[in-house]
Amino acid sequence: MADLTFHGHATCSIETEDGTHLVIDPFFENNPVCDTSVDEVEADFILVTHGHGDHISDVVPLAKRTGAKVISTVEVVEFLATKGIDNAHGMNIGGARDFPFGRLKLVHAIHGGSIQMEGGGPPHTTPCSGLLLEVDGCRLYHAGDTALTMDMKLLEGRVDVALLPIGDNFTMGPEDAARAVEFIRPKVVIPIHYGTWPVIDQDPEVFRGLVGDRASVKVLEPGARFTLP
Repeated sequence: MADLTFHGHATCSIETEDGTHLVIDPFFENNPVCDTSVDEVEADFILVTHGHGDHISDVVPLAKRTGAKVISTVEVVEFLATKGIDNAHGMNIGGARDFPFGRLKLVHAIHGGSIQMEGGGPPHTTPCSGLLLEVDGCRLYHAGDTALTMDMKLLEGRVDVALLPIGDNFTMGPEDAARAVEFIRPKVVIPIHYGTWPVIDQDPEVFRGLVGDRASVKVLEPGARFTLP
């Protein structure tokens, strides 16, 4: 079984049974709730949902230090090439591909699509995605930053563990995220993208109450490790 570690905000890492390390949306150094430093993280693959700074800001130092392959939308990959990141694979919404760690599909997310990175130059737009990942027999959905969307109904029966934003203002809040659980029907749901700053302060226990018995809600503190079913 694979183990997932939550690092705060929307950043997490996964260690597979064979010791492969995946990092999703690396945001370490300027993350006020992060449990670790970008210099202490292992990575063989880096998965990026979109280009906002709280999801992409540490991609370049992490990829350069570890040599990890970055996987994201074509537009993000093209942008990262201008920063010296050539070990990358571009995809687009609806596309799926087998990788050494398992299968990955990019799915629809409703969110703004600019790339924000220090020294990033002119605005660079890109679609935003969620990640549908199959690893060591577990089907994991990292929604990235998104509003509630009817497309989530297409995921029903295809997700074991869902990581859903609940912060509101920029993404779904607890009510819409609970509705997303109703659409997706995962076994386990982990709330993310909340509590990092006052503007996205939320009580995850309110979310747990709204989900009820639809799924098991796992509230993870930064640094907490969870074995994927």
